[in-house]
Amino acid sequence: MKGKEGNSADNLSPSDQIDAIIRNAGGWKGKLLSELRDIIKQSEPGIVEEVKWKKPSRPEGVPVWSLNGIICVADVLKNAVRLTFPKGAGIPDGKKLFNTRLDSRTVRAMDFHEGDTIDGKALKGIITDAARINESGG
Repeated sequence: MKGKEGNSADNLSPSDQIDAIIRNAGGWKGKLLSELRDIIKQSEPGIVEEVKWKKPSRPEGVPVWSLNGIICVADVLKNAVRLTFPKGAGIPDGKKLFNTRLDSRTVRAMDFHEGDTIDGKALKGIITDAARINESGG
């Protein structure tokens, strides 16, 4: 049973939960995740922030951005911040932002490391393409 205070993260909005994940990441990872989040939210009108997959090993859950399906998922790793695109293999990537999970038939991901510069314009294009794939049911 929860205490009277109700301080459980489950009582917070998804946006507030993601704010907490960013704060907990701290340092360059928190800053990078915050920058990625801003780019994602600016990319497509109607993108919804969610937090999914809460479990004992990750009670805070995982930030997810959706529009007619999942667009991308963020993970704070030991040495990187990763954006995973479940339908990334179907997205053109002329700027070669995808740099991991390249052998998958469906998923692609981007690992961002300390000191990396984000190509916001190219990332917005990938997010827009992911939204179009979701919209078409692809």
